[in-house]
Amino acid sequence: MTVTVRELTPDELADAWQLGRLAFGSDPQPAPHATAPVPGLTRYGAFDERGLLVGKAADLHHDQWWDDRTVCAAGVGGVAVAPEARGRGVARALLGGLLRGAHERGAAVSALFPTVTAPYRAGGWDVTGVLRTVALPTAALPRHRPAPQLTLRAGRPADLPAVTALYERVARHRRGLLTRRGDLFGHSADRLPFDGLTLVEDDGDLVGYAGWNRGRGYRHDAVLTVEDIAASTDEAARALIGALASWQSVTPTLRICPLPGDAVSAHLPLEAAREHERDLWMHRPVDVTRAVADRGWPTHLRGSVVFALHDDLADWNTGTWRLDVADGDARLNRVATEPDLRLTVRGFALLYCGATDARAAAEAGLLHLAAGADPRPLDLLAGGGAAHLHDYF
Repeated sequence: MTVTVRELTPDELADAWQLGRLAFGSDPQPAPHATAPVPGLTRYGAFDERGLLVGKAADLHHDQWWDDRTVCAAGVGGVAVAPEARGRGVARALLGGLLRGAHERGAAVSALFPTVTAPYRAGGWDVTGVLRTVALPTAALPRHRPAPQLTLRAGRPADLPAVTALYERVARHRRGLLTRRGDLFGHSADRLPFDGLTLVEDDGDLVGYAGWNRGRGYRHDAVLTVEDIAASTDEAARALIGALASWQSVTPTLRICPLPGDAVSAHLPLEAAREHERDLWMHRPVDVTRAVADRGWPTHLRGSVVFALHDDLADWNTGTWRLDVADGDARLNRVATEPDLRLTVRGFALLYCGATDARAAAEAGLLHLAAGADPRPLDLLAGGGAAHLHDYF
């Protein structure tokens, strides 16, 4: 099928919403923002030869933290194709158009939560992590008392800027987490985005918070859901967990998304957890030169490697590249030499996110080697550790 991909006009948003409603089984009435232009969101449509809308997708204008630096990202969401047009290249055309638009606005990387992985893998994305929601018996939480210098109190809408600042403090040195800045992340000045917000302060400074929704009921099936939680010290994390433990008499189950390696996870009894939900997330470069240059790199990491890359959907990434890393910075430059290492876009994504190493990428067919070549120099691209994505979209 031959399709034309372009940005949707305001008059076309209702049709796009209807297409998505049928695909995802959403409510029969649209939310106000679903059929109106939204700052920080670019919506694309695919139109057949008759001019009929047969597919749609959205580019959410995100930024991600990568070792204390922000990287411009395209969050891909709401990809849907009309039933009669499926399996005929519409999704691939949509994704290609979205990548071109994201590249033009300066994006370096892209992330998404798939309902199915195959079409995204065919377009160069690969699975680079899992967002897990676990259920814990509230009674299993340790009943920590706050340290003497700490104060717990209920948060108010006026506290949300401080909450955002603490999130940034905890997130910025990691890799892949959204900055939560920009048009898509504004807060209401007069209400909380949760049922409740518990704050931990140390001499008036915010050092921990938990935003939670109470749910319904108070018997065996009642659940307290932690929507957002962060702590900048282990004492603050202990105090938050102690406050959550106090709910055990009315909410026997606690649901939470642990962030691996953070202060809160370090004190949760994860051996008692069972998986409630899991959402795969995928990543790929939009522009490999920006993806490498814009992020931070470990200061101890140093080296160079030459590799070739071929990108069907984003041909500006295709070529032979020399990666140089030193002193917390890195650059990609085009070279004319014949490389021993030929990396796929999926392999680039997995290495960049610290989700694999070069030997494993070669075993998976995502890195092709000349006879006798050693894949390990490409481990340079994986330096820095695993990436995480903690905001579902």
